[in-house]
Amino acid sequence: MTAGATLPSTSASPTPRQVWTRARGVVLAVVLLVVAAVVIAAIRSTERHGSLDPRSADPFGSRAVAELLADRGVDTRVVTTLDEASAAAGPDTTLLVAVPDLLTHRQQSQLHSATADSDGRTILVAPGSWSVERLAPGVVADPATSLDSTLSPDCALPAARRAGTADTGGIRYTVTHPGNDECYPSDRLPTLVRVPAASGDGDTVVLGAPDILYNDTLDKQGNASLALQLLGSRPHLVWYLPSLSDSSVAGPDTEKDFLDLLPSGWLWGTLQLFFAAALAALWRARRLGPLVPEKLPVAIRASETVEGRARLYRKAAARDRAATALRSTTRTRLAPLVGVPVTQAHAPEALLPALSAHLRTKGDGQPLHSLLFGPPPSDDAALISLADQLDALEREVRRS
Repeated sequence: MTAGATLPSTSASPTPRQVWTRARGVVLAVVLLVVAAVVIAAIRSTERHGSLDPRSADPFGSRAVAELLADRGVDTRVVTTLDEASAAAGPDTTLLVAVPDLLTHRQQSQLHSATADSDGRTILVAPGSWSVERLAPGVVADPATSLDSTLSPDCALPAARRAGTADTGGIRYTVTHPGNDECYPSDRLPTLVRVPAASGDGDTVVLGAPDILYNDTLDKQGNASLALQLLGSRPHLVWYLPSLSDSSVAGPDTEKDFLDLLPSGWLWGTLQLFFAAALAALWRARRLGPLVPEKLPVAIRASETVEGRARLYRKAAARDRAATALRSTTRTRLAPLVGVPVTQAHAPEALLPALSAHLRTKGDGQPLHSLLFGPPPSDDAALISLADQLDALEREVRRS
């Protein structure tokens, strides 16, 4: 082969076309998932419009229960500010707080102070750990929610016993003070708690799920009976829908951190994904143990292997490792030619004397020790020169 001839490329690097061919299935799947998520979000964006609003006839609204209460002489009034809700508390009023977790800690304390001695009833719909301990002291939200939606009352509260099974499964609570009614338990933790006031006839009802108030589920189980009894114990019902436009929101504790804004289900879901990823990593990780040789599915030319390894060394600028590999291989081949055992091929005191005695000439005059055991080359040109000199030395030994 002439000096100017060009060798065909043997690079193992994939071309852009090959990369696209391999990855297009994954890209298509990701695109389809994104499109499906956008479509589902768009379709469901109006599902909870007016959620828990007694004026809404949507599936997650509460107009049906408000109409049934009106037939029984209970009037329903919607308020959206804390001042209105606090002013409405009284012995003949039931105050329903639709989303207690939207209230700041200062608002929760103010609302509790207004209702504690009002002799009325306060109903908290699915309060979480952010709000329940301030609005209903002695009640703590459990991190794990109920697995079942429909539960049996299993308590002495008359309203629960008359209603029977109902869709109260949701947030579970731990009650730290005695004397409370604990109903609809899930794994021994109640999902409905009635906390009597310290004095007077008032009480606070903690409801673990809003399902009994929805239009879509009001006619199922004993939901309607339980809802009418809890909300209809007084002639007036004030339905408090917390609003971001409420002027009482401003305060030192208005800001919530990122974790407070996430529903508890997302936190548990993230934890489950973390464990799933860890298990997948352990499953796919390289097993530790001895190497097991196996036959290659195709024959690879030696030139391709050499070129591939050379490209890796060059990419990593590993001239020291490349020089070490060249010298080690040369010493291993030279040792049997000069009568030195292969086990001593890398010992200068054994190889160099035998090699000097075997050679008739010194080649280019470079000391053998520097050539076979010297420092790594400083640049690529020095590495190429080293490879040429090692080849020349080996040819000379074979000819001698």
